[in-house]
Amino acid sequence: MVSSKFPVALITAGSAGLGAATARLFVSHGFRVVINYASNSTRAEELVQELQSLSSIEVVEGKKNIAAIRGDISKRADIIDLVQSTVLDMGRLDVVFSNAGWTKICDFMDLDDNVNEDDWDKCWNMNVKSHLWLMHAVRPYLDDSEGAYSVTKAAQIHLIKSLAMIASPKIRVNSVSPGILLTEWGMKFPQERLEAAREKTQLKRFVTVEDVATQVFCFASSRTVTGANAIIDAGWSL
Repeated sequence: MVSSKFPVALITAGSAGLGAATARLFVSHGFRVVINYASNSTRAEELVQELQSLSSIEVVEGKKNIAAIRGDISKRADIIDLVQSTVLDMGRLDVVFSNAGWTKICDFMDLDDNVNEDDWDKCWNMNVKSHLWLMHAVRPYLDDSEGAYSVTKAAQIHLIKSLAMIASPKIRVNSVSPGILLTEWGMKFPQERLEAAREKTQLKRFVTVEDVATQVFCFASSRTVTGANAIIDAGWSL
């Protein structure tokens, strides 16, 4: 039966790509999981059914081991609702994978293509503010559970170090900086650009979402790592 002894992981942007891969990994290690999604309820519910089939935790009436909760992570009110709904459904919160982010592919060398104020505002809200707001919303619950909090965007490295200091000693805060992931976003790049990027890596391969999910789980499992950024890019940055 579902019991409060089973740890709970909340994964934002969790219905596909890296979020879904991470959800599968956590479920396989005995976690109950809440996946957040922005709009595609069909995809989210399909993943819930898949995760239910992977879970070894028995389900009894009125209890959950997997849930999907809709919410716009660029909005602070939605983040607060997401966290409160998670705790209400699951009874606790132990790990938060702040996976949501946003970008728009444009010509980096064309200044005129990089000055859209709405794009800058959305990018800042999603890639920086959302992680801060989420940390603030989950901190009381992570304090109680002595959980881990992982953030994956390289742009937040300094934020991660600051949050790691603020949230210690009970909460650990780490980040993962992956190379190009062949998710829906990664496949938007032209094929020739993808091939050039792969050739630049030392290992001549792209990082998979499973690779990154493994690192996220490693951070969540470790009790002695905080304020760290793991570069998972097949040697591209070397």
